[in-house]
Amino acid sequence: MRKGLLLGGGTVLAVAATWTAVAVMNDGSTGAAVPAVPPVPATAEITRQDLVETKTVEGSLTYAGERQLTSGASGTVTWVAAEGAVIRRGRPLLKVDRKPLVLMYGELPLYRTLRLGMSDGPDVDQLERNLKALGYGDYLTVDDHFSYATQQAVKEWQDDRGLEETGQVDAAQVVFQPAAVRVTEAKAAVGLKTAPGQQALTVSGIRRLVHVDLDTDDQSLARKGAEVTVTLPGGEQAGGTVTSVGTVAEVTGQEPDASTTIDVDITLAKPPKTKLDQAPVEVEMQSERHEDVLAVPVEALLALREGGFGVEVVEGAATRIVAVETGAFGGGLVEIKGEGLAEGMKVGVPAP
Repeated sequence: MRKGLLLGGGTVLAVAATWTAVAVMNDGSTGAAVPAVPPVPATAEITRQDLVETKTVEGSLTYAGERQLTSGASGTVTWVAAEGAVIRRGRPLLKVDRKPLVLMYGELPLYRTLRLGMSDGPDVDQLERNLKALGYGDYLTVDDHFSYATQQAVKEWQDDRGLEETGQVDAAQVVFQPAAVRVTEAKAAVGLKTAPGQQALTVSGIRRLVHVDLDTDDQSLARKGAEVTVTLPGGEQAGGTVTSVGTVAEVTGQEPDASTTIDVDITLAKPPKTKLDQAPVEVEMQSERHEDVLAVPVEALLALREGGFGVEVVEGAATRIVAVETGAFGGGLVEIKGEGLAEGMKVGVPAP
């Protein structure tokens, strides 16, 4: 509506001025006619600055490092950790025939039974570190050798956990993960049978991150280390950094609506207030920096009847329309180029 009035403003003002003059003459007044004064529009200043082009994409707030856990035990599931629960070292993930599968910390999966007389290895060192951290084995030396002291520490631990005191550890008793985990999904339900190698839980890390399935047409937006702004549920905003960019494109959907995307993970600068998993978020990503350009607020643009855009230049009480070529958009501003435009000029914007 503002655009039409501005372009036809001269005609409207001319009619108003004529009507004023006639009204004065008809009432018999001998005074001079007072011309109507057009209202001065609200204005913003043309600035010269660097403008960062941005694009907002959709993502989801989730947790880092989702993976599958299997149980090495056979029997009936009698207890399983609730979805959303955070499990730390020494705590059970589930129980089979009332015997716990316990979480311990380590990068190396449990690929063999740990027992007295076995060959030395880093998996032994990993177990002994956990036993020490859990308060077992006062006389235990942490190294890659499974000693008699290691066996005794294992038996003490087994006794406290309600396990058979065999002095040896296998995949039915322990699962190693790099750190504490969050249960994303319980695949093993209480009352069902389970067997070695069968998926029991889906878990993730406890660090929150934002995941974006980014269209491959926008992959220039995803640069590792680039800063982004994330709008979280409830309007909360947080800064973030792109920490992972996928190198393999994935096709989702079917033609003609299929899309090709790459995985992008973003680490937030601070923990979000919301605890929701898979909550939808908006991510403002930076595409390109345009240096030393003239910029105005986006709302200053006028759609011209002949096509394209213009701005209303305000010079005192006078205004004129200047056609412009637009460039980058970012931060509520738009880059403009137009004849006679310069830094510091005023342009019309909608009244607040």
